[in-house]
Amino acid sequence: MSRQSRDEPLTLLGGRTAADFLRDHWQRRPLLIRGAIPDFQSPLEPDELAGLACEENIEARLVEEQGPDGPWQVSHGPFDEATFARLPEQDWTLLVQAVDHYVPEVAELLETFDFLPSWRLDDIMVSYAPPGGSVGPHVDQYDVFLLQASGQRRWQLGGRVDDDAPILKGIDLRILETFEVEADADWVLEPGDMLYLPPGWAHHGVSQSSDCMTFSVGFRAPSADEAVTSYADYIGEQLPPSLRYADAGMAAPADPAELDDAALERMRTLILETLDDPAQLAQWFGRVMTQPKYVDQLVASETPTDPNDLVAALQDGETLERPPGSRFAWRALDDARATLFVDGDGVECSIALARALAGGEPVDAELLAFDDAPRVLTHLLDAGSLAWWNDEEE
Repeated sequence: MSRQSRDEPLTLLGGRTAADFLRDHWQRRPLLIRGAIPDFQSPLEPDELAGLACEENIEARLVEEQGPDGPWQVSHGPFDEATFARLPEQDWTLLVQAVDHYVPEVAELLETFDFLPSWRLDDIMVSYAPPGGSVGPHVDQYDVFLLQASGQRRWQLGGRVDDDAPILKGIDLRILETFEVEADADWVLEPGDMLYLPPGWAHHGVSQSSDCMTFSVGFRAPSADEAVTSYADYIGEQLPPSLRYADAGMAAPADPAELDDAALERMRTLILETLDDPAQLAQWFGRVMTQPKYVDQLVASETPTDPNDLVAALQDGETLERPPGSRFAWRALDDARATLFVDGDGVECSIALARALAGGEPVDAELLAFDDAPRVLTHLLDAGSLAWWNDEEE
């Protein structure tokens, strides 16, 4: 699928260009888009979502406003038929994470967001709710597009809130203690309508008179805490044990027990010079932003693949595919070479091959035109980031 031009008006964005949206709304203010996907038909039925929630290793939650054990009860999957049979006719919500990993038709929706970096995408969470279903007024710390898939959901916005905004105590949800609806921020969304919310914006969604499903397209945003810790660990693993605090040539201390300014400055210099390495930062960032959401979805080969066997298979017409949970990105090292980042790992190759693999090009015999393709494809296949396509699964 060709990438959308920044200057091309997009129906998904209400006739705005990508440049307009990024300038005026992205991480700045919400945007309601009526008819973002005209005549939208949900590629998923409620029963299919419930079926996913019953499977092992699929992240699912059930939120009951008045549960058997108290208000705003949260249960975690896998569930069974008895769980759904006991539920009332209203006031509960089922949420299933990363549905795009399991339903190709849902994953295809991600292609419509190609005006944003693909490595920023996290997953598509799908929620189902009968009338009155809600998870309460809350705040998310990431960008999200809320696409109405079926039924109607009423959304109310309460503006930006501080990190220390009071939340209800004693429940397994971060529901805001107080929620005031902003003027002109109260809408009912129909199928195909979409609401964009930047991080930190209070919102409250309630299913209306009929059952409804909402697709939440979320984006990755590591916290400063996570980033600093992860980057420090990455750098630390590569530093020699001989690189230590040193104070050759220091002056005799006025008080041997004092941590003086000169000592602190020496330590500060050691830390900053160690961490301030743009090349290492790029290698770390590419790895952390392509880490799979669920590591156990990658199935590594038990025995190494012979590159010659891989080439022969591709030349015979077989193809490789990217598992739904795999993530690709790339960064140039020079005019000809790049690091291809895949599922938290990095492999060096030509820029052209990196762009083809990260850009979603078919993984077939045509890629063998690149000299380094056998080595790179074999590496990715053995790591579980590529798999042989099986038409019986289609």
